[in-house]
Amino acid sequence: MSVLKTLALVAGVLILAFGLLFAGQGAGLIMWPASSFMLKQGSWVLYGAIVALAGAGLIWWARR
Repeated sequence: MSVLKTLALVAGVLILAFGLLFAGQGAGLIMWPASSFMLKQGSWVLYGAIVALAGAGLIWWARR
């Protein structure tokens, strides 16, 4: 695997993780940190899902 694809895979995993964190906070499933402005804000579920899909797409591209 090339260096570019390895970096894309690592970035994709991080982006996917952040997207899932954003969506979880927006849905109220992850209540950490307590001072986060994203907690129980429905719009962050959508934003997080979009970010997670971008990360999944990057992972898919890096592994093909």
